Amino acid sequence: MKSIQSNIKKAKQYLDKNQCIAVPTETVYGLAGNAYSDISVKKIFNLKKRPMSNPLIVHYYDINQLKEDCHIGNDFTKLYNKFSPGPITFVLKLKKNSKISKFVTNKHNSLAVRFPKHALFRKLLKQLDYPLAAPSANISTGLSSVQASDVNEEFGSKVKYILNGGKCQIGVESTIINLLSKPVILRYGGLDISKIEKIVKKKILIRNNLKKKIAPGQLPLHYSPGIPLRMNAKERNKEEAFVLIKKRKITFKNYYYLSKKNDLKQAAKNLYSLLRRIKKDGYKMIAVEKILNKGIGKTINDRLRRASKY
Repeated sequence: MKSIQSNIKKAKQYLDKNQCIAVPTETVYGLAGNAYSDISVKKIFNLKKRPMSNPLIVHYYDINQLKEDCHIGNDFTKLYNKFSPGPITFVLKLKKNSKISKFVTNKHNSLAVRFPKHALFRKLLKQLDYPLAAPSANISTGLSSVQASDVNEEFGSKVKYILNGGKCQIGVESTIINLLSKPVILRYGGLDISKIEKIVKKKILIRNNLKKKIAPGQLPLHYSPGIPLRMNAKERNKEEAFVLIKKRKITFKNYYYLSKKNDLKQAAKNLYSLLRRIKKDGYKMIAVEKILNKGIGKTINDRLRRASKY
């Protein structure tokens, strides 16, 4: 317990000085900084080599803190009560008197917000008097980090501190829903859209390639291991790593399992780690067998589709 408090204290000290640190969430690790500070937010963009036109998600401890920055409505309240803290991000209307840095939103009058579930991150947020802007802790367009060692590989000593919370439980980013008018899904993620529809009691449109970027996850090339990747492969070429979703009789060496039981949740949790491992093992190309486009399988396919644009 003392070490946890000591780590949170150290993390807070860096954040209070407008430094960026890495934080664990239930989805992926985040590169965090004070969302009210232009200095901190600019550092996030610079470290990630991220286009300033790509807005950031801001993480809050609870709804009371959020009310200082955003207008909230009925759909938000229903979804917040059911799924937060958890892997869902809401795009809400920003209040005119909000202290959120203009660089977070790309000067839009909306804000993407989330309430993370990871216990260690929540303890940190509770200690702060500002929310944290925290996109995924990786170089822009690359693979997200799902453990502290991934963050270290991405940034080395450029990130001053990593709050180590172990391996992320979900392994893919949050689902993003735009609540500025009628609910619209902007990014597939760790929360199944059908569960959201049950709460708002309406069919929700999917628009995850908007030209006007009001939330992350919209770029055509994203989540890439930095080598060519092809989907729905029935066979592999000799020089390719072959990614499988269920156990089969194998007569060749260059195969990797996302899951041996066609378990989509397990596959999502393993996705980024496996792609990172394949790259380290020296392969120049990846083939992935067909993955069921259902539930979190839609999220996996979305990530692979964007990675295939390399």
